[in-house]
Amino acid sequence: MTRRKETGLDLIAALPWPLGLVLGGVAYGVIRFMLPAFLIRVGGPIGAALGAQLQHGTAETFALIVMVLFWIGAAVSFGKRRRRRALLDRQTGLDTLARMTWREFEMLVGEAFRRRGYSLVETGLGGADGGIDLMLQKQGRVELVQCKHWKSRSVSVGTVREMWGLRDHHGANGVKIVCVGNFTGDAKAFAAGKAIELIGGEELLALVRSVQATSSNTPVVASAADRAAGLRIAESSFVSAPEVAVAPSTSCPACGGPMARRNNRRDHTAFWGCNEFPRCRGTRPA
Repeated sequence: MTRRKETGLDLIAALPWPLGLVLGGVAYGVIRFMLPAFLIRVGGPIGAALGAQLQHGTAETFALIVMVLFWIGAAVSFGKRRRRRALLDRQTGLDTLARMTWREFEMLVGEAFRRRGYSLVETGLGGADGGIDLMLQKQGRVELVQCKHWKSRSVSVGTVREMWGLRDHHGANGVKIVCVGNFTGDAKAFAAGKAIELIGGEELLALVRSVQATSSNTPVVASAADRAAGLRIAESSFVSAPEVAVAPSTSCPACGGPMARRNNRRDHTAFWGCNEFPRCRGTRPA
């Protein structure tokens, strides 16, 4: 599918909506008052004539048009933000993840990482397969994300190799590949030991559950259905408790992400462990 060329309104809508409102007001002030005065002062005879013409009504009309465009973009951004939040909040299992369209899937993944504290740029929402779909940034690290909403087959090693090459080309710190299903054995073998995170449907469901719990500010206990779906984050090598309570306000001392209440296998003492285990091994006392 051919990507639609981005317009100026698309770029404005990609900004946080409060920023769009502020920029609209700033643009109005600059065009309506500052630009005519600047042209009259330093523009010479031609600039002075143009500045005088702008002062007599033309600038106000143009300034209003620009401000309205910014505010329309802010309204679009606000609507997209609400849609993303609702999309993530209504996910209940792997079946709902599989029923989404590829566009909704990319939006869901972006919203999940945004709630984990990442700033992001969506680059793939203009086509069905755009290589790099998201660019994430957090604590100075830049990671590239590709989303594969394939329901009937596993992601092959070719896709993983392609993303690894894009990581080198763009100078990113790492890559993440997210899918609804799973990855082939060759894909997992290639990713081993590299800055590549393979997030299958089970891991994505765990990520969605964790950010849902954090957003609600209430401890959430994983159900039997969730465990059957494969909450592997909760079933790390040193965690034995089948039910995991997510901390609403406890942040990881190592990466700043949310943490889950866990039990030590040996002495059964409780502690908070990072949801990014084993990639991050941050802990706090319970």
